[in-house]
Amino acid sequence: MQSPQVKQIGKLVLITATMLLGACSAVQKSGSAVFGPGEQEAQLTPRASTYQDLKSLPAPRGKIVATVYNFRDQTGQYKQAPASSFSTAVTQGATAMLIGAMQDSGWFIPLEREGLQNILTERKIIRAAQKKPNTPINNEIELPSLLAANVMLEGGIIGYDSNIKTGGLGAKYFGIGASEQYRVDQVTVNLRAVDVRTGRILHSVMTTKSVMSREISTGVFRFIEFKRLLELEAGTTSNEPKQLCVLSAIESALLHLIAQGVKDKSWGLKSPKMIDSPVLKHYMNAQHELI
Repeated sequence: MQSPQVKQIGKLVLITATMLLGACSAVQKSGSAVFGPGEQEAQLTPRASTYQDLKSLPAPRGKIVATVYNFRDQTGQYKQAPASSFSTAVTQGATAMLIGAMQDSGWFIPLEREGLQNILTERKIIRAAQKKPNTPINNEIELPSLLAANVMLEGGIIGYDSNIKTGGLGAKYFGIGASEQYRVDQVTVNLRAVDVRTGRILHSVMTTKSVMSREISTGVFRFIEFKRLLELEAGTTSNEPKQLCVLSAIESALLHLIAQGVKDKSWGLKSPKMIDSPVLKHYMNAQHELI
């Protein structure tokens, strides 16, 4: 016959097991794995609310022919040890992110400049083929001149600060406890619009996005009998993908740049009535916070 103490411990184990399953169910998405998200198929990259704002912008009077040569990481920041001493803290693909955001906004006609040498090489191959007999069908048409840009977008990722905020909360009672810890990093992006004809900087914007990391854990630590220890642990960790935070900061910078241009009449809307667009008003009226 079980003693009252053993029965009490049994109840605690049952309660704790329920807590552990509840904590882990938040990360169980699909697949046959007991814990964790399981196997997932490739899908389109998730996007932040700034992407929806880009898609909701009112139409321009005319699309801006623009180019980006290099929108690079200017932080010189590496991942914190012991993760890696040589891997960079932020993505090196910011140029591709900016060009994608320009396409999504519907305000720009982006021109390829990062791979310009590859384009020039292909054009040389076509011209060489046109001078010979039996020219392939796709090379018979005379090459037009390359399109020139009116506006050049410059800038880059100019800051990445780690551990700007850290904290946690926890409690234990009778060997049963739970805790939560968090850490906040911050990424900063600069974006400038330059008039190609004069070299004048039309507009310059800096945006900041936080990168949140959170860990939740729960567990039991009890001696059931002499030299018999019960220990149960479970937890989850969630980290915002840094590249998606960089992408969101770039999208936000582009939105602010477009809004500034409309406000200062550097470019216009398809209809003057579109100035009342909620998305456009939000970014036109945005103010810097003072710290």
